[in-house]
Amino acid sequence: MPQLQIIDIFPPFLDFWQETRHKPLAVQLDEWAAIYMAPWSELLNKQLDDYAELEVDWRIIAAEHVFPYLDQRLPAMKSIHSQLPDICAAAHNHAQEKLGLNCDLVTLFYVGIGCGAGWVTTYEDKPAILFGLENIAEEGWMKSSTLGGFVAHELGHVAHFHWREQANLADGSGAWWQLYTEGFAQWVEHLLLGRPTWHMQDEQKKDWLGWCQENRSWLAAEFIRSVNTDESTRPFFGSWYDIQGYKQTGYFLGHELIQLLAADYSLHEIALIDDLAIITQTLETLNSDA
Repeated sequence: MPQLQIIDIFPPFLDFWQETRHKPLAVQLDEWAAIYMAPWSELLNKQLDDYAELEVDWRIIAAEHVFPYLDQRLPAMKSIHSQLPDICAAAHNHAQEKLGLNCDLVTLFYVGIGCGAGWVTTYEDKPAILFGLENIAEEGWMKSSTLGGFVAHELGHVAHFHWREQANLADGSGAWWQLYTEGFAQWVEHLLLGRPTWHMQDEQKKDWLGWCQENRSWLAAEFIRSVNTDESTRPFFGSWYDIQGYKQTGYFLGHELIQLLAADYSLHEIALIDDLAIITQTLETLNSDA
């Protein structure tokens, strides 16, 4: 039976932060890497490499978006941390039952430098979800229902990548790949929970879903335009960006894309799509859907 392993390095963070919170910001950054992350070199290197690939200085991002807010977000991080183990265990069981997901999984709870609330990767050569508590708290995802949707979404990524690996299919990159993979994970989120949860829905925009539905064709056209003109599609996905004041609309758009594909393909077949032309053509259908 697939095993769920939990690696929890939030308690060491609390000890670290108690000693470091009043020090100058530059010292906090140095000691985060040299002290808190010291026993977890694989985790540290993943984060630093992620920013290096983006050609971004991690210190600048952490100094601007993360460390100045750690104190005020600490109560939220504690609440999230207390809920995640049970939520992860339940979601892992659901994924086995409903998806037939048959791989061991590592879940790691940590405080990082803004690399993401959830990051599906490998850790110690096993499929893994890295939960960045600083980013989850920033998003305001504290309700158990929201966290349940979020964890189910990340398990959608795990299933997607695991099935592709089993089929010897390489993962892709770029805007179309991101739309496809995030849409797949969002579809699985709803499938596992048996209802449309939309965990990323902006609490500051109560009409988020209604706005996305009303502007579905426009969002599709705007995504296509952005890709064709080599503009960044980060406003569709990044938590620090928005489109007309609405954040993370790309998850909605990706879900609608997968919903169309699900009319003709099984979930497993959708996971193994290797020709992204299918994705672009399907989005064109959304674009023309008035």
